[in-house]
Amino acid sequence: MARTRRRSRSRGRRWRSLTRGAAFVAALLPLAALTILAVHYAGLVTGSDEVAPVRAPLPAPPAQAASGAAAGEGESSDDLAVRVPDPQWVERVAEVTGIPSRALQAYASADLSLAVEQPDCGIAWNTLAGIGAVESGHGSHGSSVLASDGWVSPRIVGPALNGEGVAAIPDTDGGAWDGDDVWNRAVGPLQFIPETWRHWGADGNLDGIRDPNHIDDAALAAGRYLCHSGSMDGTEAWRAAILRYNPLTAYVDAVAARATDYATLALR
Repeated sequence: MARTRRRSRSRGRRWRSLTRGAAFVAALLPLAALTILAVHYAGLVTGSDEVAPVRAPLPAPPAQAASGAAAGEGESSDDLAVRVPDPQWVERVAEVTGIPSRALQAYASADLSLAVEQPDCGIAWNTLAGIGAVESGHGSHGSSVLASDGWVSPRIVGPALNGEGVAAIPDTDGGAWDGDDVWNRAVGPLQFIPETWRHWGADGNLDGIRDPNHIDDAALAAGRYLCHSGSMDGTEAWRAAILRYNPLTAYVDAVAARATDYATLALR
């Protein structure tokens, strides 16, 4: 069961179609040109078969919560409602998977929202959880902690994308998000590059702020980014979407392994 919180349309008509013009090209940059946990994920999978994870469905929300208010053209569902998963489901699945409950809530909320907003995409919470695990350990990389309000502190900032063993991406935000006014760095629990966040940033908790350091915002934005080219159903489509997130086969395999583990445990 999902609960729905609403806000007026006047608070946010900022999300507009991004599929036109040269600006969209920048939005296709890999979100994490270098995953900060790259040293770990290379050893997570050993098989050569290309796989995609099982989709782990969420409990169906009530019809009125799932439909919400109708969105206008070019207006996304985060302008109207945020869908909160059944807390009993969150508690049970967090216990069996080891995913922090606050992170799991964010992944499931994004799943529920995207099921309404982009029903043909077919993304599931366990895919977002697989990415969150590989990118930052669900906001726990280094000394960082994911708090109950969804904020990660201290902020998780990746290495400079300066071309030395990584992509070269000069600064695009004046250091506003990553503290670096020379090179871009990936930011937050899902490791968004500032330029990508500029195009895809979402307000997943309806606080009026779109911040890659907040797990709700980051999870919804990541889901939208993955869904932008269509359905993720099937191995080929799923892997192509994850490759857009980070163009390394080992990365895709690691996310698939994590997502499959989470689905298997949740479905028991």
